[in-house]
Amino acid sequence: MRHPPLAIGALIDALYSYYGAAHPLPTTDPFELILWENVAYLATPARRLAAFQMLKREVGTSPEAIAAASDDALERVTAHGILKAKFAAKLRLCAQIASDEFGGQLRPVVFGPAAAAKRALRRFPGIGEPGAEKILLFSGAQALLAPDSNALRVLARVGLIDDDPSYARMYSAGRKVGQELGANLEFLRTAHRLLQQHGMTLCKRTAPSCARCPLAAGCDFARHAKAG
Repeated sequence: MRHPPLAIGALIDALYSYYGAAHPLPTTDPFELILWENVAYLATPARRLAAFQMLKREVGTSPEAIAAASDDALERVTAHGILKAKFAAKLRLCAQIASDEFGGQLRPVVFGPAAAAKRALRRFPGIGEPGAEKILLFSGAQALLAPDSNALRVLARVGLIDDDPSYARMYSAGRKVGQELGANLEFLRTAHRLLQQHGMTLCKRTAPSCARCPLAAGCDFARHAKAG
């Protein structure tokens, strides 16, 4: 028998009680958030943070500083992930797009109409619609949940959205669920990070730790795992 899913607000409260306050991203600047998405491919959160801090400390995070940096300097940063040369080139491309298309200033477009802001952000490498909405959330421009793949897996397992083979449909459903959380930016940022953290730690794609999960009592996936 399928049980009614946890309400999204109760789910976030349970995750907050279990994990505590989510760690914030290290910046709210729109261009730096684009760099954050490209700075270290397939790196752990700790290594991504170290890469970003090195970029800020040793190169700089303005389009001009990145354009002027040597390949070696950029690759020392992107070596915190894999494909260091490819992602060093992506950082340079981010700087070029910011300078050539936006005069080095992204805030005016990001804080303008949402549709135009998303189109602008999607001009950058590695930024699709979910990434654009994440930047709008963490820059403070739009009140959106912007769930990543980890968050969508959690929402599907507890029954708030369907586990759909189409990522686009799952993301659209996750966006609608997020609207139930209201428009408080800090709360939405916390919800985004807690869902991501839960999906990366206990609610993994393979071998999830349902026995330790704070959502297990309201999760059909956990009930089926226990019954099995």
